[in-house]
Amino acid sequence: MAADGNITKDIIYDAVAPDDFESMLELDRYNARSTAFDKIISATHDHFWDPLDAKYIDFSAPFDMETTMILPEKMIGALQLDYVNEILGTEARRIAFANAQTLRTFSSILHGEQGALNLSASLCHVLKDQGAQEYAANQTREEARHVTAFARYIKARWGRPVECGPILKDLLVEIIGAPEVYKKIIGMQMLVEGLAMGAFATIFNETNDPLAKKLTQLVMTDEAFHHKFGKIWADRTIPHLTEAEHEVIEMWAAHCFQTLLFNLVAPTQNVGLYEEFGLDPNRVIEEMGKLVNDETRREEMKEATNIFRVLVKTLVNAGIITDRTKGFYAMYVDIDELKAEGDKMVGDDIAEEGIKYLQEINFKDRALSKILIAAE
Repeated sequence: MAADGNITKDIIYDAVAPDDFESMLELDRYNARSTAFDKIISATHDHFWDPLDAKYIDFSAPFDMETTMILPEKMIGALQLDYVNEILGTEARRIAFANAQTLRTFSSILHGEQGALNLSASLCHVLKDQGAQEYAANQTREEARHVTAFARYIKARWGRPVECGPILKDLLVEIIGAPEVYKKIIGMQMLVEGLAMGAFATIFNETNDPLAKKLTQLVMTDEAFHHKFGKIWADRTIPHLTEAEHEVIEMWAAHCFQTLLFNLVAPTQNVGLYEEFGLDPNRVIEEMGKLVNDETRREEMKEATNIFRVLVKTLVNAGIITDRTKGFYAMYVDIDELKAEGDKMVGDDIAEEGIKYLQEINFKDRALSKILIAAE
């Protein structure tokens, strides 16, 4: 391991300190650009979209928030409790509660996208290889449009987002502020991006709002490539680790996973929501604790789009999990089953359909542009 804490096994992931701009001016660096990320970078033309252009997505599309839940009732855990339904009373209040919780879901996604934007930008300051740096710059641009898109969706449906939950906020701050590149790549490019792919696939398949469905698909056309960046790092790094280095990386991944698994969707994160609707937070948390346990987690993780199943599969495909931590993950998922599924990730098919949709729009625009230029 390098003195700065980085675990670098391939020159394309060499990094410098964030304030070491002089290293970027080294002459030999300009002639040493890797080609590892060229396909991902050039593919951005196939999935370009603009959240400010209605031909891609129209945020003025109506949706009746008073009569319809954006996410189905089965995804609103508290609505499974007799106590909650008794206090809420009417169907209108139940719908309002469900959509208020969905606001918290989309707000978390928005904050996560902001984290991804800042992290990608931070990689531009430290990655020395031009190809890796260009990829990070490209992802920064794409994450910026995700922030714009989710901010516009939330404004259209609710007016404004809610605060970032403390658990997610602390993890994002930790990942973005980490000086070690491996922590950034595992924490964000693999786990948080994996989490996003699972969440977007679930929303795409389950939402009652066509606008939310279109939004998540468009974002997935970008996120599928971001996830591949982490996979390239894993393929070029994990096989060459010493036992001590592998343990460091494996334990960091387990730390991130545990933080997300036990806290991200915990009822303790929704105390303000319960109080807003006249519910006793302590009672809701207690009763939810009886419903959500290791057994129910195991059942939920049998679903291909379960966000935590996607996270484990990401770590399995990367070769990060060994016997040191396998037992913990095996409590919830069948590791051998995940290995047998191969590299294909949940959401890949949805993203591919989205890319076809974008190619049709962008091809027409380019063809029209050529006609207009020729006419001049």
